[in-house]
Amino acid sequence: MALLARGGVLPVITPAIMGISFILVGWLVDPVSGIAPGLGILMLMISAFFANFWRDPDRPIPKEKGLIVSPADGHVMFAKRERATGRRPSKEEMDQSEEDEFTGTWFPEPCEKPLTFSTEQRYEPVPAGEESENDVWRIAIFMSPLDVHVNRAPVAGKITRMEHRTGKGKRRGPFVAAYRKESEFNERVRTLFEREDGLLVEVMQISGALARTIIPWASEGSEMRRGQRFGMIRLGSRVDVRVPASKFEVCVVSAEDGDANHPKGEFVKAGSSIIYKEVEQ
Repeated sequence: MALLARGGVLPVITPAIMGISFILVGWLVDPVSGIAPGLGILMLMISAFFANFWRDPDRPIPKEKGLIVSPADGHVMFAKRERATGRRPSKEEMDQSEEDEFTGTWFPEPCEKPLTFSTEQRYEPVPAGEESENDVWRIAIFMSPLDVHVNRAPVAGKITRMEHRTGKGKRRGPFVAAYRKESEFNERVRTLFEREDGLLVEVMQISGALARTIIPWASEGSEMRRGQRFGMIRLGSRVDVRVPASKFEVCVVSAEDGDANHPKGEFVKAGSSIIYKEVEQ
């Protein structure tokens, strides 16, 4: 049973001890015009905030085959069908590449096999009627500062790729608020999970305006169970999940769907909520 995520004990215990100490000093020695008890209460409030942020509850993990679970707690910002229009260039391709002020350098062609996710690719929405076998679904999940920030593996499989990329920035520098669509090019960690049958799932942990620390607990080559903890992002942030669109259907309601029951998008829980279901071929 997990109560606090890794690294959470000191941030919770330290202000709690300080708070109790201030209160005891004010009660047994001298309240210092009420300052000592006030500081004590403040430190206990900070401890409670950190305890809420670092909480790491156990979750029931679905056992059925053909499911992909949410890697994060939060509201579903959007679910889009996309196609790749470019990729990060190799050294040999730099002379033929395009430079974008905010998103960096791109080679104007996707990977030879776009669904291999072999490197970071540039995507655009697919217009209705123009769907293809190389399209992907992308679900974006916004994690507020009050949500659980531990991330879990969406599928059982091996981590075949994990890479860190820094943001190019907009008006606020390298960090745009995570609830904005442009935040996908903030500082981020891209992780590729390969299922036993070869299926690839791409997970992007994206920092927000406040959250600037992405902490991986696994590495390339790690074998993961579905729902196993693989890292966390501190404070508000975002996680995107891409899968082959030809093999899966979306199982969640997004904020863009205009559903009156989910104006902020459906709330999903890491490891428990099903976000994609495999379609019968």
